[in-house]
Amino acid sequence: MLMFIIMNSKLYDMPKLRQKIGVFRDRRHAGQVLADMLHEWSSGKAIILAVPSGGLPVAVEVAGALKLPLDVAVVSKILLPWTTEAGFGAVGFDGSVWINQQYVDHYSLDQPTIKQQTQAALNKVQRRVKLFRGDRPWPDLQNRPVIVVDDGIAAGSTLRVAIRALRNSGAVEIIVAVPTAHEDSLVQIMNGVDALYCANIRSGSQFAVAAAYQHWDDVDETDADRMLTSFQNRLLVQEKNKRVMRR
Repeated sequence: MLMFIIMNSKLYDMPKLRQKIGVFRDRRHAGQVLADMLHEWSSGKAIILAVPSGGLPVAVEVAGALKLPLDVAVVSKILLPWTTEAGFGAVGFDGSVWINQQYVDHYSLDQPTIKQQTQAALNKVQRRVKLFRGDRPWPDLQNRPVIVVDDGIAAGSTLRVAIRALRNSGAVEIIVAVPTAHEDSLVQIMNGVDALYCANIRSGSQFAVAAAYQHWDDVDETDADRMLTSFQNRLLVQEKNKRVMRR
């Protein structure tokens, strides 16, 4: 069994993986490592909420191993206008918006640019909510632990907004679980959650989530949606078989 320790009352990590790169073969392997860390939640009342798209391959492994239901918490970075990667904030599925004022000041972003980029992120979130969730009712979050899974945390803006949106949606107990993260971002997120699991904690001025993985590629949202649908269909079949056996 993989061993980990509690760095403080909320944060769990794996000491042998600290500051290392290339520790996961791919997102699937990362999910298996996380599932071992989260074994105490197995077959309980918790629900896994993946942050799409990159978080879904990780979350599928976690939910499958722990025998827990899987859904999504859609969030998006508010991108800087000259890049498709770096952002200066994030928006959540409930319309929550968080702006990193330090980045706004650093890049001298004016209000029209902020408004335009924020609206673009909101449009993306609305489209993805429709893609991933359709007309399905939102699950009851008040009476169960919510485990939010992503493939890693760099600046932490999307996780920060996801946590806010989930609180607004009634979540009482929120656990964040990620394979890798920057130490500073974990500290910023920690006060907003009940527990935080991160196998590979790193620090330093140069950080990339992808560096924790031997094989890394972008997850197409169509493939992510297919993963989610496949998992949920398998779960429905299992529940149906259980009901048949109980008769």
